[in-house]
Amino acid sequence: MAFNYISAAEAASLIKHGYNIGLSGFTPAGTAKAVTAELAKIAEAEHAKGNPFQVGIFTGASTGDSCDGVLSRVKAIRYRAPYTTNPDFRKAVNNGEIAYNDIHLSQMAQEVRYGFMGKVNVAIIEACEVTPDGKIYLTAAGGIAPTICRLADQIIIELNAAHSKNAMGLHDVYEPLDPPYRREIPIFKPSDRIGQPYIQVDPKKIVGIVETNWPDEARSFAAADPLTDKIGQNVADFLAADMKRGIIPSTFLPLQSGVGNIANAVLGALGRDKTIPAFEMYTEVIQNSVIGLIREGRVKFGSACSLTVTNDCLNGIYEDMDFFRDKLVLRPSEISNSPEVVRRLGIISINTAIEADLYGNVNSTCIGDYHNPKTRFTGSGGANAIATFNNTIIMIQHEKRRFMQKIDYVTSPGWIDGPGGRERLGLPGNRGPLAVVTDRGILKFDKDTKRMYLAGYYETSSPEDIIENTGFDLDVSRAVKLDPPSPEVIKMIREEIDPGQAFIQVPKEEPEAK
Repeated sequence: MAFNYISAAEAASLIKHGYNIGLSGFTPAGTAKAVTAELAKIAEAEHAKGNPFQVGIFTGASTGDSCDGVLSRVKAIRYRAPYTTNPDFRKAVNNGEIAYNDIHLSQMAQEVRYGFMGKVNVAIIEACEVTPDGKIYLTAAGGIAPTICRLADQIIIELNAAHSKNAMGLHDVYEPLDPPYRREIPIFKPSDRIGQPYIQVDPKKIVGIVETNWPDEARSFAAADPLTDKIGQNVADFLAADMKRGIIPSTFLPLQSGVGNIANAVLGALGRDKTIPAFEMYTEVIQNSVIGLIREGRVKFGSACSLTVTNDCLNGIYEDMDFFRDKLVLRPSEISNSPEVVRRLGIISINTAIEADLYGNVNSTCIGDYHNPKTRFTGSGGANAIATFNNTIIMIQHEKRRFMQKIDYVTSPGWIDGPGGRERLGLPGNRGPLAVVTDRGILKFDKDTKRMYLAGYYETSSPEDIIENTGFDLDVSRAVKLDPPSPEVIKMIREEIDPGQAFIQVPKEEPEAK
């Protein structure tokens, strides 16, 4: 069938006040851009006339400023789920202007299918190609696109020339059946393909195609340096020791990596350590370093939901697709982040927190009551869902308000309430938090009681200092003095790991006495 080619403004005019719109993409690769930017203009104009104009937004994860940013600034978002990182959006949520639902990314598509969030009126999908019979070939991310395309009354396609048609075939589109007809997800190694390379829709639902040439709103990454190489080596040494002990098989296990400069640099350093054999990845996002490691043969295969890479790196992938075609796959987020698959494959992951308790249960979602929080953060994302079924390392600032007897919200479970706690909830008892790294020291968990204890402290601290800054009784009898973090490490934490001070706050200088 012949499609109707329209402008982004014409497409945005099809979206009415009160609609729920579903968007392709994932952090922020493959997200719609042109139509949402025009939608913000409509909202601003309607508000100037005194008319209401707000929409609900369903996404795979965070989008770029052309969506979450501009729509937040013009107060056009009524409801939003799940994860997002935009600072303007976060400010609006904490001001009570947006109803925000922090859902684990593996659950988002299912919640939409079950109808808990209402009707999907319009889906806006970024594609590199669409065929007359309704085959939609996605760009750099899977997200929840298959579900919202199937459920939406209308579909708008952003046919983006910034993404090469060489991306066709990169995706593995699979949508599980709902209970009681659901079957196991048949992924037994990261490279398994179980679906189709496209989304099939009724072409009559495609109400317009908007031609764009808008690169992904990806950020650049800091180059690796001796400091990040050292961090990577520390991780490699830890994993190599577990491999030597037989905890990790000699063939190694798939890795899950996070988003950001440090994750990118550390993974690169890990890949360069020949003590670690060539490995596979089953993760949310693939960043620049992974692409380099695939080229070098250090990463054998990468399964992800999105290519969260710089645009020059993405273009390099498209140009070398003959090389990458059997080494990369992009999946919907409910598959890339599925606890079932993660548990089966034994993924190795790293986690962060804003609060932790004595058994390593962590909170990265909100402070205070969930429905009326004092502060809401960017959300759990998918890392915490993955961490639930894996051995993890937790990073957190050491303060009494963060090390609490009872945390405000459990984003990711640790050892629950002690021995047997995980098993009682149906979680694997041989998985859980291994260590907590803070600005004052390193804490581990007793193998018998599962309680946190102080394993080591920096010379800038002391066991007494750590006890004072911990909101529960802490065993310090096994603690040893550690080398302090260098000024370079502190600078990196403040400038690269947590520049917004969401997790680690810079101490305020006390005023001089007069």
